[in-house]
Amino acid sequence: MKVVAFNGSPRKNGNTYHAIKIVAEQLKNAKIDVEIIHVGIKPIRGCIACYKCAENKNERCAIEDDVNKWIQKIKKADGVILGSPVYFSGIAGTFKCFLDRAFLVASVNGGLFRQKVGAAVVADRRSGGVSTFDQLLHYLHYAEMFVPSSNYWNVIFGLKPGEALMDEEGIQIMRILGKNMAWLLKLVENGQDSIPKPERENKIFTNFIR
Repeated sequence: MKVVAFNGSPRKNGNTYHAIKIVAEQLKNAKIDVEIIHVGIKPIRGCIACYKCAENKNERCAIEDDVNKWIQKIKKADGVILGSPVYFSGIAGTFKCFLDRAFLVASVNGGLFRQKVGAAVVADRRSGGVSTFDQLLHYLHYAEMFVPSSNYWNVIFGLKPGEALMDEEGIQIMRILGKNMAWLLKLVENGQDSIPKPERENKIFTNFIR
């Protein structure tokens, strides 16, 4: 089994990375392979609302950069971890650009990420962690992913790189998340051949303009 984790921080080995690594260690203990990809340092621009992804249905964003490669990595994986630092009580900008584009492509191309296991983790200096965590969950829920939990919201605290490793409660949160994620991944793997999956329904789009 394979999980791909995305580090949305511009700091490759900052506290977001350490949060992901704690979760990843539990997955590896369960014999699940983990690849960590550093997104936060890449020159990723936002969605331009061209909707070529919906028109072409080729599982690609019209903007040609690393995002298309990462979409395929998620598609082939059994699970995904989304990790972000807190920027003004929200997701780091570059990381949000990636998520907006990747999850739109997945949605309009038949639900590429549907029924995979997805987890979100946040590294925070002081406040804004819960709102950032909530924003990350929006992507996982929209994609019909299965979301494991921990014994608190998945936020770890620290400012300088490595300070999160002094947050005893945060470390426990990430450790339990990793154990629960590994368990859920194995439940899905072992149950999918014996229990039929619910069929995917076509998305109904409405607005409030009449």
